Amino acid sequence: MQVILFDTKVRNSLLPFTHTRPVADIRCGILTMRERWERFLNTPTSTLTVPYLQAVFPQTTTNDNLYINGAVFANPNITEAILKLNNGDVLAKGNLIIAIRTDKQIDTIAALPDTGNVEYDTDAHALQHIWDIFANNGNAIRGDYKLLTYNKQSAPIPENITVTGSENLFIEEGATINAGCIINASTGPVYIGKGAEILEGSILRGPIALCEQGVVKMGAKIYSDTTIGPGCKVGGEVSNVVFFANSNKGHDGYLGNAVIGEWCNLGADTNCSNLKNNYDEVKIWDEHINKSVKTGLTFCGLLMGDHSKCGINTMFNTGTVVGMSANVFGAGFPEKFIPSFCWGGSDGMTTYSFERAMETADRMMARRGKKMSEVERVMYQYVFDNTTYQRDLFAK
Repeated sequence: MQVILFDTKVRNSLLPFTHTRPVADIRCGILTMRERWERFLNTPTSTLTVPYLQAVFPQTTTNDNLYINGAVFANPNITEAILKLNNGDVLAKGNLIIAIRTDKQIDTIAALPDTGNVEYDTDAHALQHIWDIFANNGNAIRGDYKLLTYNKQSAPIPENITVTGSENLFIEEGATINAGCIINASTGPVYIGKGAEILEGSILRGPIALCEQGVVKMGAKIYSDTTIGPGCKVGGEVSNVVFFANSNKGHDGYLGNAVIGEWCNLGADTNCSNLKNNYDEVKIWDEHINKSVKTGLTFCGLLMGDHSKCGINTMFNTGTVVGMSANVFGAGFPEKFIPSFCWGGSDGMTTYSFERAMETADRMMARRGKKMSEVERVMYQYVFDNTTYQRDLFAK
């Protein structure tokens, strides 16, 4: 049986993060949606997505294919229901298509069925909006913690730190927690991944995930519902933030109710508002429909796509969306929507040359021993070409 994780039109509500990945590769909790499915099913997966992403995330099929909605959170009950499907069955929860079992290959998202013949009678949770990534993160960390630590023994807790709720602290092999750190795991589990390091004097309040090779900088204050993805380096004050992977917020400054993609860098003293002065509902820019939408949230901060950067002392307003490969700097608050491949700030934006953006990306990736593939570069070129109208619309 071959498992394929598929995208739906929901991917349009998860931009800018789905510019560069299928929904299945969004991190929410300790794991990505894909990693979670692969652990529950104990098998690798491939992808059905939009054409320009398909070369980077290929589809592999056989004569027995299990298509699963990549936006759905895996759990034991839903996994059991999926594995009971017969050829031709479509599992659904109302209008939410969860899984399809078929002996045929489905070539496009448009060819996916829109109704089911098997009704799932238990709760099913799925990503629907961009803010769901941070809003669901605390619950996702709790579930992933149980999954990853089941029948496993934590490494010993160092003697020179203070821990409350030690039964909810799990330290993977090779992780380091330096002197003077305070960890409160009584409010939720705290997971420290392989090779991760917490530097001196940091304060953490669970639920928190520090993934493999992640670093918490000295004196950092990390509040609940935060995930620091693989290879990320994070300092200052953060609360309910999801860092995907290999991104940096290495210095002081506040970031809350936010999502930061891969290969991003926030300059020293970057501060991000997550609450309006009048406590009103936060609206954000939906780049797919080109208009502002209500989030239903009082707290919503920065949403930054892959490879974007900002300079020192940058200030972001409540509910700011930054596309991919943007470079933001200067005094004052920039616009609340910054299209992909923009260069500038509150004084004006211009197009960030594709070649210059790729040179910057190459340099940052090389620092982590990574190299951009040719198919990834073609993907980025597609995003650049297809967001030109947004840069023209928001140019000053």
